[in-house]
Amino acid sequence: MIKLSLVILAVLTVLIATGLRWREARIPAVRAARPAGWVATQKRALNRWVTAATAASLATILLLGGLHWLKVVQQ
Repeated sequence: MIKLSLVILAVLTVLIATGLRWREARIPAVRAARPAGWVATQKRALNRWVTAATAASLATILLLGGLHWLKVVQQ
């Protein structure tokens, strides 16, 4: 079960980060506010990955916790 949760967490992190990057590229206001400089770009990318990892961990907890409670209720 631990391996499954790590796989789900990794896959969701990549998918959410890709979605956030796509969203940043599509919205004109966000694209216009893009900071100049290498450090600012790296901070923005790190912020995107941390946000994605946070959302993925919450989704994994809710998904596997919900599956656990379904198993408990059925017994």
